[in-house]
Amino acid sequence: MEKKQPPISIELGEKESEGIYSNMVLITHSPAEFVLDFARVLPGLPKTKVFARIVMTPAHVKGLLEALKENVGRYEAQHGAIKTFSPPDKQKGIGF
Repeated sequence: MEKKQPPISIELGEKESEGIYSNMVLITHSPAEFVLDFARVLPGLPKTKVFARIVMTPAHVKGLLEALKENVGRYEAQHGAIKTFSPPDKQKGIGF
């Protein structure tokens, strides 16, 4: 018989609830982890900084990828296809 896990209680602090805008992510990885550095590029500013760094195991990154695919599918089913600025292979490393 499987044990049923109790629900997880998640607390969202006031600062975190404001969110961080990002239009660029730099992704690096090693055999043990993925590092996602979230930044934002603004017109006319040649420099940016990382506003958040998330470090995850490869298994958790794969789970995140699947969750994103599922949620994008739900979004597009409700709101229509998401338009991107250019095909991913044409983006020159700026933005997502």
